[in-house]
Amino acid sequence: MEFRYLGNSGLKISEITYGNWLTHGSQVENDIAKRSVAAALEAGITTFDTADAYANTVAEKVLGKALKNERRESLEIFTKVYFPTGPKGHNDTGLSRKHIFESINGSLDRLRTDYVDLYQAHRYDYETPLEETMTAFADVVRSGKALYIGVSEWTAAQLREASTLATQLGFQLVSNQPQYSMLWRVIEEQVVPASEELGISQIVWSPVAQGVLTGKYKPGAELPAGTRATDSKGGDDMIKSWLREETLTRVQKLQPIADDLGLTMAQLAVAWVLQNPNVASAIIGASKPEQIESNVAAAGVKIDAETLTRIDEALGDVVERDPSKTVSPASRVA
Repeated sequence: MEFRYLGNSGLKISEITYGNWLTHGSQVENDIAKRSVAAALEAGITTFDTADAYANTVAEKVLGKALKNERRESLEIFTKVYFPTGPKGHNDTGLSRKHIFESINGSLDRLRTDYVDLYQAHRYDYETPLEETMTAFADVVRSGKALYIGVSEWTAAQLREASTLATQLGFQLVSNQPQYSMLWRVIEEQVVPASEELGISQIVWSPVAQGVLTGKYKPGAELPAGTRATDSKGGDDMIKSWLREETLTRVQKLQPIADDLGLTMAQLAVAWVLQNPNVASAIIGASKPEQIESNVAAAGVKIDAETLTRIDEALGDVVERDPSKTVSPASRVA
């Protein structure tokens, strides 16, 4: 495993982050989740990403239990706040001071830790003044309940405004967590340049485009049984946007490129996002422990410029680059 600095901070995180968005507490049983976390640790992953909204707080509980016997100082534990949790009452959502403080306390209890390394605004809150949100985050940091603050799926303009406020309040915004893959590149034109200027890293999710970039979904073929595309608990509605015939046909053209590099298509997809120097880590999930070991092999892989061009040519116009696009349908609560 290799490690990268998170934004303009001294915190190092593993190039591969273990995430439990669609798995812990929903798609897989707790025993498999525990074994997957153990496999991640064995593979050298030290960074774990979750959110209070995943499985309505259950994912945090499962992760906390799986990590309870590990040396806390050797881990980087990330969680998020914004989406509705609990009974989903009128104050159980958003980035108000009330919701942030109640949420961080709940997350720490479920994760069985005194602090999280990174606390992230899961989305931008258009209804709460940004000053209120950033002041609350500053107080969370001063209380020692979070060491660093990040966001998820914020625009370049939002990052700039938040970063300015954070500096004024005496802390630093260090990360953004966007969707990013060979197929979804909307952050490249505006978000990445702004982030580089501000000292913010990307921690990217869905680097294999919900599994489409593994190549297991064939054009004109039935959806494989037991995959995410056929699992109502594992995001079948979220993957539909990637299952167009043209996209699946283009993705199959990546196979010879992966073969030339001695990689699986999944490893190629994860390695591809890590070629972007503004990416600190790629988040991977797992419905079984064996997937962890395979995907971790993407860490440290270098892809030359000629191969990157071959990838672009193979995918052609199925790549989404428009920076005006919002997050894709696959983004719900990610």
